[in-house]
Amino acid sequence: MARKKTVGIPAEFRREMLRYMLMAREFDTAMLRLYRQGKAFGGVYSQLGNEAVSVGSALALDRTRDVLFPMHRNIGGHFVFGQTLDQLMLNHLAREGSQMRGTDGTGHYADPALRIYGNVSHLGAMIPVAAGFSMADAMRGITTVSMTYIGDGGAQVGEVHEALNFAAVHKLPLILIIENNQYAYSTPNSLEFACERLSDRALGYGMHGVTIDGTDVEIVYDTCLEAVQRARRGEGPSLIETVTMRMRGHAEHDDFSYVPKELLEEWAAKDPVERYIDRLDAGGVLSRAQAEEMRTEILAQMIEAIDRALDRPWPAAEEGLRNVFMTPTGEQR
Repeated sequence: MARKKTVGIPAEFRREMLRYMLMAREFDTAMLRLYRQGKAFGGVYSQLGNEAVSVGSALALDRTRDVLFPMHRNIGGHFVFGQTLDQLMLNHLAREGSQMRGTDGTGHYADPALRIYGNVSHLGAMIPVAAGFSMADAMRGITTVSMTYIGDGGAQVGEVHEALNFAAVHKLPLILIIENNQYAYSTPNSLEFACERLSDRALGYGMHGVTIDGTDVEIVYDTCLEAVQRARRGEGPSLIETVTMRMRGHAEHDDFSYVPKELLEEWAAKDPVERYIDRLDAGGVLSRAQAEEMRTEILAQMIEAIDRALDRPWPAAEEGLRNVFMTPTGEQR
């Protein structure tokens, strides 16, 4: 596994990294509670253990010129690209003002104004779309880096192969991050693929590939920044495998009893948020007490956003049929 150490990151940027990771963590825990209370709609897919990946990768992009195609475990990337707590709460609580008009709360929402494009349920299908976005801009003479994600299970589907082969042939500025969470639903890595590392496949496509520690936000940021710079120089796509652990079930309906407790304990000791707080504390960038103050502030903002969303009415019933049927005149209704 490639290991790098980023140097020269300003202290303020490090604190910003931690803030986004804490926002992702507190959003996650809030969704777990709301799901149990019957207030969160659709599936709730925890990113617990993936915060360093979603935040570190998105921070490597230029938010004014690049595009993000996040998956269901990348809420941290939404925050990095400027999405608000209020909008995300409306989406997940299916209230009036939701980007999906209350018809979906599982992460399929997009916000083109923020250059965020929602994920496709058929995992793997989003990668050709991300490649196509970069190619369309390239045909206009614009270099737009598209960053997207897939899990270790989703990485086995055919569309991933097709998209990476296409991107490599055309040297598209595409970055695919494989979040190796150890399990594809209940299937462990050993039953998913035979190669030692998923990044080994990059050689076959003729593209750059690397495997990194997905619990270290600075390693993720550094590696993704290099990939972005490589893409801007016209050197083609990158495949980055981040090794992490999904610390909850596939979704909250899954009790993940199939995961050995000792494995969860091993990865709990590598918690990306706590690990980064310890690093900042040891480096004199931010004390643990200051980090907890930051967490408390974020939690208060989270509660306020939840209350504001719950105070909003449900979307009108007619929204359930909008954009579903086509009229004889060709208009959607």
